[in-house]
Amino acid sequence: MINIKNLNQFYGQSHTLWDLNLEIKQGRCTCLMGRNGVGKTTLAKAIMGLLPIKDGEILFEETNIAKLGSEKRAGLGIGYVPQGREIFSQLTVKENLEIGLLGNRNGLKQVPDKIYELFPVLKDMLKRKGGDLSGGQQQQLAIGRALCLEPKVLILDEPSEGIQPNIVQQIGGVIDYLTKEEKITVILVEQKLPFARRHGDDFFLLDRGSVVANGEIKELNEQIVEQYLSV
Repeated sequence: MINIKNLNQFYGQSHTLWDLNLEIKQGRCTCLMGRNGVGKTTLAKAIMGLLPIKDGEILFEETNIAKLGSEKRAGLGIGYVPQGREIFSQLTVKENLEIGLLGNRNGLKQVPDKIYELFPVLKDMLKRKGGDLSGGQQQQLAIGRALCLEPKVLILDEPSEGIQPNIVQQIGGVIDYLTKEEKITVILVEQKLPFARRHGDDFFLLDRGSVVANGEIKELNEQIVEQYLSV
């Protein structure tokens, strides 16, 4: 689905991602893991086209999209929910969702009923401003907005961060549904190990901008956790 080859990225003079090679498999949840500051969000933004890369390839369905802008990548079917959600606080829930429709790759003009089935609270709050929602409700809105694209790939950056446990559980259930029923590929940036193990299929572990371990999530053993994830 997504194949990254020899990717390098810089912030100014700082070399942040080093010769990254990784393959995101279709219809699975792949977790990007590691301590703070190792390059997880940078990689997610590079895949989405929000940060330029110095060199390397980002192959999406065998086409190199490394030089395409984020809007064109969205049009190809890549959705992104950033860390911190970034909803439009002065717009209503309905208006936020409709903004997601603007990039729909199939020309869809109405919010799919499936969004309200996955997140019933959004249907009850359509006229409420985004800024009036709780953090967990804003996260549901951000994911719902991204799903309005009808993406083939959905990138979620720390979706469980600062969210109440019942909504974290609901988001986990949505991830499972998207991968197993809809066959949508999910790239999950996640630090919470139990959440990653519960909902991930594969993992790539980053340290200092490089991949230091990868495999199926069941292969994420305590030795790896102790070396690269423990604080």
